Amino acid sequence: MNFPFFIARRIYSDHGDHRKVSRPAIRIATIGVTIGLAVMIVTVAVVLGFKHTIRDKVVGFGSHIQVESFISSQSATPYPVCIDDSLYKVLKSIPGVRHVGRYAVTQGILKTDSDFLGVAIKGIGEDYDTHFLQSNVVEGKMPAFSSEKSSYQIMISRMTANKLGLSVGDRVYAYFIGYDDVRARKFNVAAIYETNMTQFDEALCFTDLPIPVKLNKWEKGQCSGAELLVDNFDQLKSVSERVIERVNRHTDHNGEILTSHTIQEACPQIFSWLNLLDINVWIILALMVCVAGFTMISGLLIIILERTQTIGLLKALGARNKSVRHTFLWFAVFIVGQGLLWGNIIGIGVILLQQHTGFIQLNPANYYVSTAPMELNIPLIVLLNIATLLITIFILIAPSYLVSRIHPARSMRYE
Repeated sequence: MNFPFFIARRIYSDHGDHRKVSRPAIRIATIGVTIGLAVMIVTVAVVLGFKHTIRDKVVGFGSHIQVESFISSQSATPYPVCIDDSLYKVLKSIPGVRHVGRYAVTQGILKTDSDFLGVAIKGIGEDYDTHFLQSNVVEGKMPAFSSEKSSYQIMISRMTANKLGLSVGDRVYAYFIGYDDVRARKFNVAAIYETNMTQFDEALCFTDLPIPVKLNKWEKGQCSGAELLVDNFDQLKSVSERVIERVNRHTDHNGEILTSHTIQEACPQIFSWLNLLDINVWIILALMVCVAGFTMISGLLIIILERTQTIGLLKALGARNKSVRHTFLWFAVFIVGQGLLWGNIIGIGVILLQQHTGFIQLNPANYYVSTAPMELNIPLIVLLNIATLLITIFILIAPSYLVSRIHPARSMRYE
């Protein structure tokens, strides 16, 4: 059996030891490691949950990759492309692309008896992935959007409904101003959605694909573009490069030049803001490791000083300085291990409690979510445990050399 491990385990498990200083020091060191790890686990869970929640909301409105006309990408005026079956199959066959959906956008004004509001009306069909929209419906039932017929059902946001005083089942007029005319259409409010993403909620409504196509005076088969969803967001860059190779600078059926861009390029300010959160995570992790390390250093020094007679006795019996140092490092491993155990229980407990109850509330106007999102990532938690243990023990190597300065003869008289 490993001699330092055996001695350290006997000292640590000696519950009859009532030393006035070392036992409180051990508790404080354990609490320091517990708090440090729990905070790190919760911090990583919050940042991961927050980043993925916001990212999924942005992707839900704009997909991972958009294919559109080159002219449209260079101006605010919508310009059509023809996403026919052959081009649709080309996009669908690109490795990494899991879904392709056509869309068309036009600008209009929703008007009630007392107010009006400018909005962007996005037409989608049955080939559009509506899982995100369906998950955010708060009132009514999302209509079965079509690419062939116009039912004049519209889905608006909670913000739009509140500003115009609309409810599910109400009728609302929409006015579309062209170069030489103004056209009016009457829609029925079928559903109301809410994502708390202000820049999208305040201006975006959804209806059938043919409606904006006709309002823009485009031909049948034309649309604003196609939205592509990828299998794995981490592979977005490589998939985007494949799309660029197959699509960019090519032409559609009518000779229009195609181009593409990712959601990160379309909304750079949001993704730059999310990337800044990583800096906060590293700062918090560093601070918590320092807290755990300093409490462990203090605890280990106190334990060594109170165990001076034990150290002297071990040296008198022939133990080398290396063996004695390893004994106290093993002792520190036991303390850190207990702290990690309780840190995991507290940290994971807070995450599970938040996921099931949402007791931590946030202001959606500032954070885009009403409750703090927390994501339980087991591999990262295991990595945090291993890193905390290794870094903490590494920090304790230098203080453990204090045992080499303890002389056996003098330590026998130490009280």
